[in-house]
Amino acid sequence: MHLLRDASRGAWLLGRVGAWATVGGVAGNGFDAYARLLNPLAAHHEDQTTQDRWGVHPDDEHTRWPWAEVARRNNRVMHPLIQWRRISDEEQTRWWPDGWRVDQSDDGWFDPQDLSVLTEHLRVATTTPENLVGGAWVGTGEYTDSETAGTAHGNRGTSEVLEWPGRDVVLFPSSIEELADPGWAQRAVPGWATTSHYDQEAPHTTFIWPSDQAWVVASEEDWDSTIVAGTRDLIDRVLADDRFEAYEVHEDSDLSWDGDHINLPRPA
Repeated sequence: MHLLRDASRGAWLLGRVGAWATVGGVAGNGFDAYARLLNPLAAHHEDQTTQDRWGVHPDDEHTRWPWAEVARRNNRVMHPLIQWRRISDEEQTRWWPDGWRVDQSDDGWFDPQDLSVLTEHLRVATTTPENLVGGAWVGTGEYTDSETAGTAHGNRGTSEVLEWPGRDVVLFPSSIEELADPGWAQRAVPGWATTSHYDQEAPHTTFIWPSDQAWVVASEEDWDSTIVAGTRDLIDRVLADDRFEAYEVHEDSDLSWDGDHINLPRPA
């Protein structure tokens, strides 16, 4: 990977941006169908039969949970517009008497392991699998070359940054073959330093699209789910893959925190 100096590669998508806080506002309008992938939750179990000298129970198991397990435990309802803050009671119900707890959901980050799985479907849905463009929100890193060394969040010329509403984005080339190997995320890109708290050296994948513009994968910084936009066949494949916790959504679906009209806030 390397940084692209020409943001015009994303002009086609910029011309399709939808309303704020909607699916189309993150992935662009005009695709045949859309899927929302809920980012898995890190779950931990503590051994309640023993404790250390400070009275802390050590963990004896680590895994990943779907949101459905938290919803089940908290008597919440799963549906396409579900919001993490609602099923976790504003992050207050993430621990249970049986020793299990979950971390806060991951915002704005699509796990490279999950992306690797998704490439199986993305590969057959484009005629240009060898020619992808990725984009990282500038807030997830900084330029490090001699021209802008130490400059946080870019400050490049507009020709070098895709000016997505509220999210200036730096672009870089990639391929399905590269993204199919999760190891790509540990390879730094010259001129760019990722500064987020996730274990990743390469730029984040705020956007990914092929040069034939057949689909888009989008991970908005403030959302804990990833949007796949594309053909009906692609979305059907993604929805049918039980390795994802996925729901069909639409370009005008409201994915703001208040978009969950089923799981209402509980009284304080």
